[in-house]
Formats: sequence, structure tokens, C-alpha cells
Amino acid sequence: MTQVLKIKNLHQTFGRGTVNENQVLRGINLELAAGDFVTVIGSNGAGKSTLLNSLAGTLPVQEGQIFLNNQDVTKLSVTKRSKNISRVFQDPKMGTAVRLTVEENLALAMKRGQHRGFLPGVKRSERKFFQKELAQLGLNLENRLQTEIGLLSGGQRQAITLLMATLKRPDLILLDEHTAALDPQTSITVMHLTEKLITEQKLTAFMVTHNMEDAIRYGNRLIMLHEGRVALNLAGEEKRQLTVPKLMTLFQQNVGSRLRDDAMLLA
Repeated sequence: MTQVLKIKNLHQTFGRGTVNENQVLRGINLELAAGDFVTVIGSNGAGKSTLLNSLAGTLPVQEGQIFLNNQDVTKLSVTKRSKNISRVFQDPKMGTAVRLTVEENLALAMKRGQHRGFLPGVKRSERKFFQKELAQLGLNLENRLQTEIGLLSGGQRQAITLLMATLKRPDLILLDEHTAALDPQTSITVMHLTEKLITEQKLTAFMVTHNMEDAIRYGNRLIMLHEGRVALNLAGEEKRQLTVPKLMTLFQQNVGSRLRDDAMLLA
């Protein structure tokens, strides 16, 4: 399989050289192949958000390297990485421009990584394309192209954000606890859409989640972080046969300490 992402000896320390020094990532080494859908879990402070922010470029790398399609992107800015990396945030409001319409937000997503001028944002051909893409979400949003996106529900906005993140097929999509702010039923709907888009487009995805059951149910690989290190990296049949009790047992066997079930649910 073609390697899409390689993380090499990644370290991140906050407050370095002070009494509050906190080494959050301690030599992370990971590789993702094309089409991998990796779920990432870990208790509060395990390093999940720090790892994702390092990949996105919002947090400069202190030590180590990040390669995307064999190109070193360690020192690239968020803007430069956005051409190849898309991201869906936990807060539905962060992925869209609240005062723009649905179609205007989608038009901006179509221009990801390109120069954006001041010409009219939506062409007729684009509008038809957007209607077709929205229809597959099954939320009747194809009939709300002219609606300000801020008037939609959180679940509808998150579904559109997912679509925006995949309109121009990214090399890597980062899912940042993107269902955590939704009610349970809406969360299920958004996760089904997530799986559908990733599977159909054969995307390489890196999903940080606070939900252990979602981490087990979705994706072909599961990574558990603990104290800034990879405690578990499960794939294939081992991942498919996984249950919450089995996961807790594997953690205890590999780390040497017991992990409370409720600790894993903390973001």
C-alpha cells in the first residue's frame, strides 16, 4: 500500500524550561497507508489534540518530522498544508462562515488551496453540482442552497462541513472529535455520513474521538495514546474482533496499569 502519512519521532513539550514543563508527546512514530481510517482514543492529557494540531500545522513541531506523500511538511504553515489536508472541528461553527449561504460555503471549499478573487462565488454549473452532492447526505439540504448556514442546526452544519472537507479529495482528512458537540442521535447520523464519504472516496482519515465505542466500530485501525506515547496500535482481525472489555484488557497488558472505562470517555 502507498504510504500517505509518516510521523517520525514527534515530541511536543509545553512550558519547556519552566516549573510547569509538560511533555505531551514523547516520540510518536506512526505510518498511515492510503485508505486507512484510523480512530484515535486516549484519556484526558494523553496527547490526542496535540498530535492532531501538530499534523494540521496549528502547533509548530518542536522535535521530529511529519511526511505527507513522502514530502516533509514539518515546517509548512496551516495554509500551505490545507491544499492537501482538510479538517473537521468539534464545534460545527468553526468549519463554516456563518453569514454566508450554504452554496457560498461550498464554493469556498471548492477553492481550497487556490487563489480566491472577488468574482461571483457560485456559478450555475457549480450550483447543480452542489445540489447533487448535498442530496447524497439525505438531509434535504439540496433545497436550501440560499439559506445562511448559521440558520441550520449543528448536525446539518457538521454534515455540510464534512462535505466541504471532501469536495476536493484531500490526501488526509483530520476529524477532530467532530461529533462531541452533537446530541446522541445526530452524532450517529454524522458518523454514518463520515463512514460513507470516507469509504466511497477511499480517503485516508485520522479521527480523534472521545467515544470508545465509535473508535471500535469505525475504521480499520485503532490507536490508543497514553501519556504521550502509542500504547496500542490495532488493525485487521484484531481490530474487527475488538470490544470495550478486550480493549481495556489489552491496555492493561501493554501499559501495566488498569484504565477506568470512564477515563477513556474524557476528551
